[in-house]
Amino acid sequence: MNSDPIVIIGAGLAGYTLAREFRALDRETPVVLVTADAGDFYAKPMLSTALARQQAAADLVSADAAVMAARHTIAVRTHTRVEAIDPAGRAVRTDQGPLRYSRLVLALGAEPIHPPLQGDAATAVLSVNSLDDYARFRARLTEAVRQVALIGPGLIGCEFANDLVQTGRRVNLIGPDPHPLSTLLPPLAGGDLQAALARAGVAWHLGTVVQCVDGYAGGYRLTLADGTVLTADLVLSAVGLRPATGLARAAQLQVNRGIVTDRELRSSDPRIYALGDCAEVAGLVLPYVMPIQHAARALAKTLAGTPTPVAYPAMPVVIKTTLHPVAAAPPPRGAAGSWEEEAVEGGVRARFVAPDGALLGFALTGSAAGERQALTKALPPLLE
Repeated sequence: MNSDPIVIIGAGLAGYTLAREFRALDRETPVVLVTADAGDFYAKPMLSTALARQQAAADLVSADAAVMAARHTIAVRTHTRVEAIDPAGRAVRTDQGPLRYSRLVLALGAEPIHPPLQGDAATAVLSVNSLDDYARFRARLTEAVRQVALIGPGLIGCEFANDLVQTGRRVNLIGPDPHPLSTLLPPLAGGDLQAALARAGVAWHLGTVVQCVDGYAGGYRLTLADGTVLTADLVLSAVGLRPATGLARAAQLQVNRGIVTDRELRSSDPRIYALGDCAEVAGLVLPYVMPIQHAARALAKTLAGTPTPVAYPAMPVVIKTTLHPVAAAPPPRGAAGSWEEEAVEGGVRARFVAPDGALLGFALTGSAAGERQALTKALPPLLE
């Protein structure tokens, strides 16, 4: 192997976990991690739950870039934006100059989906996908902000709604879905979460979308597609995230829903790998903590000289709606079977069952969420 370093683009959980796992196997090969931000290490899932704990952005940081560099014996280039990848020259072009690599890992994360909005205040709508975003959001969320319009009733939207109402704010949650978390929960379970958050103070506006956001009386006026007009002191969009694939597309790597890789996390270029929220691994896009950790461990072994395909066990998603806990393990895409739902005292238990009776997925809300571990043991692995 030549003296050019392994270059990792991205200082999130994926990039830093890979650096840690690789260093446990190889102490000599140089590693350079490049990030457009300050390179602080923090738990990104905590962004949607930090308000109720009265945490500022700085409180979420467990280590800065200098500490991470020393801890893992790597170079961390902060505030360095990658502008292009040159696969033929095995180099990346950054706004601080070129950087050659022996192997390149794209740990680019995911980007917010911005809904198409009209109105003179459409650009004032916030989204939170980074520590800097959270700092801006929290700065705007002063004591004067009593009512928040939240666009998107998916995972992040529900977590933010759960967090905001615990700080005493009123929340209008808006989206086209028939019920919350509609990609993860069947109707009865989704309705149970909706009712629980409604009791806590969330007003739901489902089956519709926001069309216009205009300035109004020091705040905002939202016009919905069904004709409803709402006012708010702050508007937050949590419509969802999509894998960050722009650099890969421009470099002519294969991209589908994410950057396409095989089970060794190798892209269509044999020296370029993808990891984390930006990657589509053997057809799976899994933007959650546990899949990232499994994939990072496998890729570290591959980069250290032992080709290792990633394997995914069953990994349920825990939604941090602390007022009404939710755990879900959605069935594989296109799986044959049906949901069996039942209301229990304080929650809902739902099981996705194949025609032969095998358990392929589940959704648990409220009091039933405690059954997560037992049901997980009965699920097949996601990727053997």
